[in-house]
Amino acid sequence: MGFLSSYISKAGYWVPALFLFVFAMLANSAAQDTVLHVDVKLVSVFVNVTDRNGAVVGGLTRDDFHVSEDGRPQEISVFERQSELPLNLTLAIDTSGSVKKDMGEEADAARRFAHTILRPQDQMSLLQFATDVSQLTPFTNKLSLIDKGLSRLKSDFATSLYDAIYVGSEGLGPKDGRKVLVLVSDGGDTASQTTYKKALEMALRNEVIIYSVIDVPIAASAGRELGGEHALIALAEQTGGKSFYVSDGGLDQAFKRVSDDLRTQYLIGYYPHNQEPGRQFHRLQVTVPRAAAESFNIRHKTGYYGDAPAGTSRP
Repeated sequence: MGFLSSYISKAGYWVPALFLFVFAMLANSAAQDTVLHVDVKLVSVFVNVTDRNGAVVGGLTRDDFHVSEDGRPQEISVFERQSELPLNLTLAIDTSGSVKKDMGEEADAARRFAHTILRPQDQMSLLQFATDVSQLTPFTNKLSLIDKGLSRLKSDFATSLYDAIYVGSEGLGPKDGRKVLVLVSDGGDTASQTTYKKALEMALRNEVIIYSVIDVPIAASAGRELGGEHALIALAEQTGGKSFYVSDGGLDQAFKRVSDDLRTQYLIGYYPHNQEPGRQFHRLQVTVPRAAAESFNIRHKTGYYGDAPAGTSRP
């Protein structure tokens, strides 16, 4: 103690300065910590705009769009007329008994689709679903591996459509860039462990855009699964995608329409502000104010979940 008292006495003139310096450093550190913990996530919205005749409306600018979240206007921070982001695409093919006769044709058309749409920066994975959901090809840009997976399609009796959507969306979740799930099915579901609602939630939570290629084996059949078809259409609409019937031009034409749609997307991004507290799901609306409401058809996801992600295991 004697030494310490003597030392303080001799150096006492700079002890207050040292104290003030340390205090300032701690305060500055605390302020920095506060700033570092502010995490505002960019909300990305892919938007397709067509006129009343279905023609793509190109050439729109950032100033042409208006975005609102839960009815509250948002400022657009990111805008691209045609997104060059990498494309992560999962192709999920129904191999249940109801579409067994079309499997060969589906595989051939899917092969041509993959060869047309994939760029070096893109990746595709392949799922088949019947009684169970199985992965035939993990994410890759090697066309030979995709071709090999398509040659291994195998039919079974039941259909796990909603499980396929859940599994496909879950697999796309960690990917960067655009995340797209293309479903080829008649819409019937007879074996899923999950539900339509939970499958849709998983797609929205993982920012997955769904395209439904609806393959109705017998269009006029008394056993046609109209409820399943409507579900496929609704899933596409809710996630900002689109649905196409194979009967309207064939599989190749349906796949081409998917490809064309992906190539004509606007990318809009914003950092949400003035959010309504306590909301789990935030609803989005994108408009082009200068045009009459009936002039353009504007497609985008209906909203996003702002809370923690859903669990990774199927309910």
